This record gives sequence, structure tokens and C-alpha cells, in this order.
Amino acid sequence: MSTRHPVVAVTGSSGAGTSTVKEAFEHMFRREGITPAVIEGDSFHRYDRAGMKEAMRRAEEEEGCTNFSHFGPEANLFEELEETFRTYSQTGRGKRRLYLHNELEAAPYPDLGPGQFTPWEEIPEGTDLMFYEGLHGCVQTDKADVARHVDLRIGVVPVINLEWIQKIHRDTQTRGYSEEAVMETILRRMHDYVHYIVPQFKSADINFQRVPIVDTSDPIVARDIPSADESLVVIRFRRPEDFRVDFPFLLQMIHGSWMSRRNTIVVPGGKMGFAMEVILQPIIRRMMQERRNVMG
Repeated sequence: MSTRHPVVAVTGSSGAGTSTVKEAFEHMFRREGITPAVIEGDSFHRYDRAGMKEAMRRAEEEEGCTNFSHFGPEANLFEELEETFRTYSQTGRGKRRLYLHNELEAAPYPDLGPGQFTPWEEIPEGTDLMFYEGLHGCVQTDKADVARHVDLRIGVVPVINLEWIQKIHRDTQTRGYSEEAVMETILRRMHDYVHYIVPQFKSADINFQRVPIVDTSDPIVARDIPSADESLVVIRFRRPEDFRVDFPFLLQMIHGSWMSRRNTIVVPGGKMGFAMEVILQPIIRRMMQERRNVMG
């Protein structure tokens, strides 16, 4: 962990809604004049799109493994991710690359296409903090401990039926997969989800968990993703005193909120982005002030 070069990690599984948190941080960075070094979790996958399909085939046909997934260590560069976090926290530098998800992202790279990685490059000088968004910002294994280098750990954790609904809708409607193919992916990932995704949230400093207030008992047949107004967001602080959380202030600022435990506040789903900014901006501001004090 570092005062000079802080690291912020937003962790959530596929379809969890980490993009909402990313947008909230983009607003805060712009208002505070912060230049982040952005790290995308997908860029630390071990294989590109074609390579992943081949690795899955080999794992199943040669080893009888039906659980090979993007969630687990075999398909990721956990040790390299930890090294990037460690190096940045010590020096403000490090290496990163991009994973090109689609044609639009690949357009600036004439020699590359969707599903491929850009070459590794140095993080430019002069950034104020590192911002990671992806699957493994707090992962811990017997070979890598990414979490220990993170100064602010944020988990985005919808209840699992809602997570499945969001993934099914996204992959069938925007990526062209069948419902059967999406469910096969969900089931294949379940072992790694339980062992490598879920454990990260117990070490998160703040968890944002979206909870639908409509029936999602059968996510496979659900025709609509519950809207923000059909949801609540449970926000849990692991150690509120570490971040000087002012609960009376939050209850006053966020209309319709209440506390369910001494370290937990519940807010209307439509207030999620606003709540994130109200909660996180003072933390980021203090982080930057401490950095300026140390840097002189």
C-alpha cells in the first residue's frame, strides 16, 4: 500500500455492474483534477480470444477439466498483475496493455483485431493513482496476493440471480449467444467463481450489492433486467472508521436511505451512482491530500 502512489481497485464479476462504479470514478477524477493510470482487468487474461477457446478445448479433451474459465488462475496472469500493482505503488510506473473487445476498440490498431491484446507498454509518468476495474482486484492465491497492494478496495456484488439475468441478457442480445450457451458458460465458471471471485469481497473496504425487489427466482426465463427503481443497494463498510464514514451525513444526503447494521447503509437503486460519489469522493480527496503532503 502506498501514500505516494495509491492503488484503487474495483472488483466484480462479469455482468456485475462495475461499469457504474467506473463512471462514478471518472466523474470524481474529472472534478478533482486527478490523472489516473487505468488498468483493465481483461488485459491480464493469459489468452486472447482464440487462445482461450483452444485452451478450454485442451483442458476438456486432454485433462477432463470442464471448469476452465476466465475466473481462475490458469487463465490469468495473477503474478504479473500483483507485480504491476507492487511496482506502481513503489514507483508510480509499471506495464500495462489493452484487450480489444470489439471492432471499435481495435480500429486504432491496424495490425490487431477484436479479441487480441495490444503490446505491453510503460505506464506514463505523472499519474496520481492507479485505477483498476475488473475481476481480480483483490485476488489472493498461494502464488499471488494482489489485495495487499491496494489502498481502496471496492466490491460490486449483485445477488447471484440478478448477476445471471444481466449476463444472459447482455450475451444474448448484444453478443449473439444462445441462452443455452450462456448458461453453459455460467456453469463452467461456477467452481472458479466460488473459489476466486467470491472470497475477494470479504476483504473489500466497501461493497455495493444491488438487490432486486421483484421476483428473480428463475433468472433463465426472466424477460427483463430489474430496473434501478426495482432495486435496492446494500452498501457495507468493512471498517468505517478507516475512512471516517459519516453515516448521519449520508442518511441526510441520500433520500430514502436507512441503516440496516452499524456498518451498512441501504439506498434506493436509482441513487446508486449518486451514493457512490457522495461516499467515495471525500475518501479520494483525502487520499490525494495525503499524497500531496508526502510529495511536498
